[in-house]
Amino acid sequence: MNYKKPVFNSIYGGRSITKTYKAYNIRNIYDIKHLKEKFSVEKIEEIITVAKILPFKTNNYIVEELIDWEKVPDDPIFILNFPNRDMLQPVHYSEITKLSNNSQHREKLNEIIDRIRLELNPHPSGQKDYNVPFYKNMRLQGAQHKYHETILFFPKQAQTCHAYCTFCFRWPQFTGMNHLKFAMKEIEPIIEYIKEHEEITDILFTGGDPMVLKAGIFEMYINKILDANIEHLRSIRIGTKVLSYWPYKFITDDDADSLLRIFERIVNSAKNLAFMAHFNHPVELSTDAVKLAIKRLQSTGAQIRTQSPIVKHINDNAEIWSEMWREQVRLGMIPYYMFIPRDTGAFHYFNVKLKDAYNIFRKAIKKTSGLCRTVRGPVMSSSPGKIQVLGYTNIKEEKVFILTFIQSRNPKWSYKPFFAQFDENASWISDLKPAFGQSKFFFEDELNQFYTLKRMMAESIDFN
Repeated sequence: MNYKKPVFNSIYGGRSITKTYKAYNIRNIYDIKHLKEKFSVEKIEEIITVAKILPFKTNNYIVEELIDWEKVPDDPIFILNFPNRDMLQPVHYSEITKLSNNSQHREKLNEIIDRIRLELNPHPSGQKDYNVPFYKNMRLQGAQHKYHETILFFPKQAQTCHAYCTFCFRWPQFTGMNHLKFAMKEIEPIIEYIKEHEEITDILFTGGDPMVLKAGIFEMYINKILDANIEHLRSIRIGTKVLSYWPYKFITDDDADSLLRIFERIVNSAKNLAFMAHFNHPVELSTDAVKLAIKRLQSTGAQIRTQSPIVKHINDNAEIWSEMWREQVRLGMIPYYMFIPRDTGAFHYFNVKLKDAYNIFRKAIKKTSGLCRTVRGPVMSSSPGKIQVLGYTNIKEEKVFILTFIQSRNPKWSYKPFFAQFDENASWISDLKPAFGQSKFFFEDELNQFYTLKRMMAESIDFN
């Protein structure tokens, strides 16, 4: 089959699109003109204080093209990128401010910062303890293998993003606490692990954001995977927010065309290439740059699926979700997941109650065509698996949540409905109790056995 390569260019709507990437963090935050015009020094210092705990990074595309500065501080994209003091518990904020003003307490300040981060549940859902696979008595510290079919790979060079989301559940990847990170530079052990596990059909590049990688580094990883010729490995996925935060990666960055050619090679190798694109708000779909980037990406044969958590202050509104799904479909993308935010970091600020998330999902999906209804939600990516809230109702005079696993550590649990007592304040599976007088959920005994076995394996390998 002759495959005609697309003609790539940086013209959209008759005009050229170009931008040079510039990052902003706490060291150069005062270079953001719009911020200085909008906020006092005291308010900017509040951002810096919170950013000592929760990582802060934005860029000129977000500042200049996505944020509506007339609506700040309530603009959703501003909240998505700029931390505020309410994202920390008052006691934590107070501890940091007391020590930050005294240079003699720098060492003590670092101790407090590390302690607070550990109190914010840095690795929710058993990621560090139960998802890391073993190969030849070695922990694959840059991988997670939770579900039979999919292995996650965290390239060491991709432990950053073009900007950081304030709700991010992987925020420890961006701190200086290296023992909290998932990362590996070598992919060869993971390839050998995949060869031995024929149930694995998908490898997911994640991070951080793997699309911060230069084309040459990304190509090195891809070549090794493709050259290994693993027949049962059928899909290469890329978990990324690059389309939202830096679409110029595929337009005018100096390696844009090289990166797109790599994507072509993946598609031509008969592997499915799936972009798991993170869009949190319709504004992120509105610029000329993102629309062109989507077109260029699609022209390689890549498939784009979209996902986002439902987060308070940003998108906890049915109109936002229905508009976002409709626009994603119009642009040729596939709505995939509405997630419940994981219980980590600024969870207290962003979390949406399960009943509210379900009601928003139901109201939003009713306003869309069948093409949008590929999306699943609301879903908790919890330790036992991805649990979907199917709704709530009364059964035998008891009000209950109806739940099911979309994915689970044991595939036998998947798509088996189960019930929890209705709790209007519940935000996570740990807040729920089994319904109908049951003492535990049907999967708990087997899950605890798995935890015990995994701990024994880890202790054995650490001992050796």
